[in-house]
Amino acid sequence: MQQVQKQTQSMVLAPQMRQSLKILQVQAMELRALVQQELATNPTLEELPYDDISIEEPDAPSEKEEEGELEEERGSEQASDSAERLDFRDEFEGLERMGDDFRDYWSESAGESTYSPEAAEKRQHMLDSLTQATSFQEDLMSQARLLEENEGILTALEYILGSLDDSGFLTSNASDLALMAQVPLKDIQSAIALLRRLEPPGTGASSIQDSLLLQLERMGKGQSLAARMVRNHWDLLLRRRVPEIGRAMEATALAVQQAIELIARLDPAPARRFAEDTNQIVEADVTVERDEYGEWAIRVNNDQIPRLRLSPAYKQILAEGKVRGKDREYLQGLFRNSRFIVSAIEQRQQTIERITRELLAFQEEFFDRGRSHLKPLTMNQVAEKVGVHETTVSRAIANKYIRTPHGFFEMKFFFTPGYQNEDGSEVSNKSIKDRIARILETESPRKPLSDQKIVDILKGEGITIARRTVAKYRDELGILPTNLRRVYE
Repeated sequence: MQQVQKQTQSMVLAPQMRQSLKILQVQAMELRALVQQELATNPTLEELPYDDISIEEPDAPSEKEEEGELEEERGSEQASDSAERLDFRDEFEGLERMGDDFRDYWSESAGESTYSPEAAEKRQHMLDSLTQATSFQEDLMSQARLLEENEGILTALEYILGSLDDSGFLTSNASDLALMAQVPLKDIQSAIALLRRLEPPGTGASSIQDSLLLQLERMGKGQSLAARMVRNHWDLLLRRRVPEIGRAMEATALAVQQAIELIARLDPAPARRFAEDTNQIVEADVTVERDEYGEWAIRVNNDQIPRLRLSPAYKQILAEGKVRGKDREYLQGLFRNSRFIVSAIEQRQQTIERITRELLAFQEEFFDRGRSHLKPLTMNQVAEKVGVHETTVSRAIANKYIRTPHGFFEMKFFFTPGYQNEDGSEVSNKSIKDRIARILETESPRKPLSDQKIVDILKGEGITIARRTVAKYRDELGILPTNLRRVYE
């Protein structure tokens, strides 16, 4: 063992910056819980009541007074306040596009929109229905941070967690994820390997078969009869062909039956336990619809967002110089935190709206004509248009939903890799999956289509993909192979 001294560069986020990123990432309804925590501990922050919008307020002190630069407080205390304000400005400028002045936004005139009693009652019902629990993704990230220090791998894992399905399976391959997230492939591959080590066992698998194998390996039974049965005789296992499995594996019927009982005790959907007993209402964070003039309109959901202001009573206390020294510094710190929260909420809404506007521009054919016209799109493309980093886009769309004329979608649905048609146009892999599903819906039960036949049909439509890709998409759609779909007389 030895002690060494070395210099390294690292990015350390201030607590308020972390709070801002958290506000950006959560759903509209979850934001209420975060704000309630701050309201309970920070008296300088108040929520505007909905039944009395125009509340009388004492004359607002000037910004100079607010920060404690009163005439009677010169000398050392003024120097301390000035240094503190500079520190605050440094942190404040680190928030992406926060703007320089939020006074106008948080003035009384900024909150004069009217709310009907019915709307207020509906909003309160939604907020009362909110349940708080650690999400599956949050739990996985907490585990990952204990096992991995490489920020590149942890960043890649954040993207991957957004691609897990409701069972905890990763249905996209590493190259697609790297292309979509604009993250190095080696980081994606390392993050996937890390994910497969986390709890619950089976998380990050590509299918039920892969998940069961991961669980058996975690139990130390990776070479057991049960594992070999899952690995080599999956089709027979699905049909519970005990005699055929026994002959193929040279095992007794009793041994095969015991192995099947072991497999039956495994969890086919590792993430399901996080969804159980969860009674959370999902609201659209943004709606895209045509207005009365036939033009596309974007409406960000503000119904669930708390309407906040800085406390006029505590502003008056600062303005009149009623507190000094340590108490004044503490109160100024509370005001700074309040400003961060109100500005972060405003920035959150603006960021969601700007991203949605770019989605509408990129995916206008989808909004016009439906899922089959979804185009390939990466987060980096949107980030460049919006003027933020792609990780900001990733956080902004996490757990967010969008209402469209064609249904209710997660915002991440619109980000997908794809293929180029023979005519040079691009089509997303989600559109190809939908086309495969429609092709198989019309097949004859007595003579189902092979994967190669589907490849030929798609090629005739100008879409060239490999047979193994068709097989992968068919598996992801939950459609059995040709021999298992055939209906015999």
